Amino acid sequence: MVTKREPGKVERIAAEIRDKIERRVLVPGSRLPGVPQLQKEHGIAYQTAREVYGLLEDEGLVFSRRGKGTFVSLVIGKIVSDRTSRYLPALREAGGAVGAFEAEMKAMGFEYKTPLVDIGRDVPPKKVAQVFQMHHRAKTLKRQRIMPVGLPDNEDALEIIQVATSWFPPDVVDACPALAEGKTGKGGSKSRMAEAGFKQVRLREEIEVRSPTTDEAKALGIPTEQAVLEITHKGLTVDRRVVEVCLHVLPRAKWRLAYEWVIDTPSTS
Repeated sequence: MVTKREPGKVERIAAEIRDKIERRVLVPGSRLPGVPQLQKEHGIAYQTAREVYGLLEDEGLVFSRRGKGTFVSLVIGKIVSDRTSRYLPALREAGGAVGAFEAEMKAMGFEYKTPLVDIGRDVPPKKVAQVFQMHHRAKTLKRQRIMPVGLPDNEDALEIIQVATSWFPPDVVDACPALAEGKTGKGGSKSRMAEAGFKQVRLREEIEVRSPTTDEAKALGIPTEQAVLEITHKGLTVDRRVVEVCLHVLPRAKWRLAYEWVIDTPSTS
């Protein structure tokens, strides 16, 4: 039996919750009623209650954590990421930050939380192997970070806002063992690579909008129907060799990317 959808009720109840969030009656990090409780309070079907939260998740106003519940998003309005400046050494090392993400989040007033880091040797995606000119079955170092922000004294409201997976050519890994460590220190992996003779002086990014994989959706706490941004980030040395490829996966509802560059030299006359 197919449950009949109640679109009018979905929009009405979602609008009530949205209004409370916008008026700060419900503040970032607030726990919302569980789906069964929302169902009971409004006298609606279970699926209708799920659709209410699904609509608000699509708008980036709420997020869910498996086993913890549904919360008002810590990010109300999109994070604007300035891609032309975030990797500058002075910014990614600001205040002892361990990389661009920590520095960026702190500058925006969020509380930085240590990412869940998974490090190991694995076969990179085909497009990464091609950039490194590796055999399609060869393994190299993979650093995956599941990256949250949070609030003081509220671990339940931890919100995952990015999954970033970096890959490095085998010879770079051999020359820079810090890449295999959980904590790479001030400035992060880019600073350690510079110390090892692989300084990145140019970056290239390619962006596409796609559906998340099941694992990505689970890590980010979003429905598989919600689109993500995938940034393919390449770090190049002075001789234009790519020494890092990082695949950033960002919930579309949470991020806006900003770029600025010079297209002409102002006249000095």
